[in-house]
Amino acid sequence: MKDSGHDDDHVTGLDDVLMTSHMAEYGWGLSEELVRKARTELNEDPEKFAEFITAVTDQMVTRPDITFLRTDEAFVTRFLRARKYDTFEAFKLFARYFEFRQDNTNLFKKFQASEPGIKDALYDGLPGVLPNLDHFGRKIIVLYSANWDNNRYGLASIYRAILLTLEKLIDNDEAQINGFVVIVDWSQFTFKQSTWLSPKVLKLMIEGLQDCFPARFGAIHFVNQPWYIEAMFKMLKPFLKEKSKDKIHMHGINLGTLHVHIHKEVLPAELGGTLPPYNNLLWAKELIGDESFSFGDKQIYWPGHGSKSRAVRSESFPIDHFSSHADHGSGDDTGTHLDEEFFLIE
Repeated sequence: MKDSGHDDDHVTGLDDVLMTSHMAEYGWGLSEELVRKARTELNEDPEKFAEFITAVTDQMVTRPDITFLRTDEAFVTRFLRARKYDTFEAFKLFARYFEFRQDNTNLFKKFQASEPGIKDALYDGLPGVLPNLDHFGRKIIVLYSANWDNNRYGLASIYRAILLTLEKLIDNDEAQINGFVVIVDWSQFTFKQSTWLSPKVLKLMIEGLQDCFPARFGAIHFVNQPWYIEAMFKMLKPFLKEKSKDKIHMHGINLGTLHVHIHKEVLPAELGGTLPPYNNLLWAKELIGDESFSFGDKQIYWPGHGSKSRAVRSESFPIDHFSSHADHGSGDDTGTHLDEEFFLIE
């Protein structure tokens, strides 16, 4: 009995060591405030962590049509947090994440910040990331729409730059727990530029961000939006979930209402804040400088590993349409305007 008790103590001690090591490795070395927030707002429980992970990964057998290329615990955790540890909903999001990439393979080829189209979009602040958090600890993503030069890159490059930015940011436990807010500044965005906002492409963007990405979006704020942007938004509204609709705020030229949600102290001057104007190069250089970071076809999805029927639509679309060099300087719009049939959502 004595030997048995000693063995039990040894096993228990080993379990404690493994749990401590596991928690440190997967982001449990968080501040007390974040641990408390994750528990109260997201139902996170370190003692049931392995149970939650298993509950998600065990469901993969129900989707043999999807190749789940990352199933490590750190990766699965972001989906659990995004769905407040509802393991069924977390798995649905997990499956959609890979399904979206298998359905749209060309969005994720050369999916890195050094790719010319993505690089150009980042340098133009499409998107940028403010250096300070809001008063809820959320990352603030900004897009300065008027900077878009569609002679150099298309809407797909902006979308790819947004997705890559989110992939980089969501790698952080604090961002997973606190989430994001987005500010889109439409100042000086022309009617001609608006004609490049293809409804079908925008619909795909909504699908990818709303249903297929493990991020907690607190709000999206439109400022200085012209009438034609409001008209476009009305067209897209039916594709938004009710919860998503409630998170979109139209401020127009009244930046005072924006400051009710995001305090002036963390905003740059052009958004009515007390900080200097935002430098687009800050985030661009940070992301472009991290050459090892990529969620492209070699890192997260290898064409040919999944269902062959899934790849037909997107693999038939020439990748050159995603490059800023396609018909560069030809004087017409075909170089960067995307084939809408490619983006047709069934």
